[in-house]
Amino acid sequence: MSENLNIAFIQADLKWEDAEANRTLFSKEIAKLSPEVDLIILPEMFTTGFSMNAENLAEETGGETFNWLRNIADSKTCAVTGSVIISEHGKYYNRLFFVYPDGNYKLYDKRHTFTLAKEDETYTAGKHRLIVEYKGWKICPLICYDLRFPVWARNTVDYDLLIYVANWPEKRVNAWDTLLKARAIENMSYCVGVNRTGEDGDGYVYNGHSAAYDPLGKELTPLNREEPFIAEITLDKSNLNDIRKKFKFLQDRDAFSLQEE
Repeated sequence: MSENLNIAFIQADLKWEDAEANRTLFSKEIAKLSPEVDLIILPEMFTTGFSMNAENLAEETGGETFNWLRNIADSKTCAVTGSVIISEHGKYYNRLFFVYPDGNYKLYDKRHTFTLAKEDETYTAGKHRLIVEYKGWKICPLICYDLRFPVWARNTVDYDLLIYVANWPEKRVNAWDTLLKARAIENMSYCVGVNRTGEDGDGYVYNGHSAAYDPLGKELTPLNREEPFIAEITLDKSNLNDIRKKFKFLQDRDAFSLQEE
C-alpha cells in the first residue's frame, strides 16, 4: 500500500468549444509535471468549457479525447481524470473518466445537473456514485454542482480523497471555497477542487480558486489563486489515518441508505 499519493492539478483558461486547442494546451502543461506524479486532475468539460452545445461537441467513449487521456496516462505512467461531453445511446452525459496507467478506466456521470444553466435539459443525470481504488487509496470523484449536495458525497465507505472537477463561476466562488473546506472536514478526507479561469462563450467569468484541503480543513495550496497555474501536492495517508484514529468523528456518523436510482 502506498502511503503517499502525489497529485497534480491544472487550472487553465479553457478555449471555448475547441477540443483540439484544449488538448494541446493541457498536453503542454502536463509535459511540465514531475515524473513522481501519480494522478493528474483536469477541470470539468476540459475540452470545451461548460457548454450546452452537446449536439455539436459530444464525443463517444473511445473517441479522440478518451484516447488522448489514455495516451497521457500511458506516457506519464500515472492516472488522469476530468470530465468531457459524451454521447451514448442517443443521450448526452457530462462524464468523468478516471483512466489508469494501463489504459483501464472507470466513469462517472454527473449526478446533479445544473438546472440554473438548464444543464438538465441537455444532459442525462447519472445514477451511481463512483469509488475508485488506486495505489492503496479510495477516491470519490464528483463534478461541480455535486458540491452543493453533501448527502451524495457523505463518506459512508471510508474513502480517502474526494475530488471535484468544475467550471464554477466567479460570482459564486465564495460558495466554492466554503463548501470544499466543509466537505473535507465533515468527511474527514482530503478534498481537492479543480476549477478553470477566464471567460466562456456565454459570458461567464471564472477565477479559479482550485484548492486542496486536508481532513481537518487546512488548505494545502496557495490562497486565492485566480490565474492559470499547476499544483503538485503530496497527500499523506499516514497523516489521514492518524487524524481519523485520534478524532474518530466518522465513527459517530449517521447511518442511512442512499437511493442511487
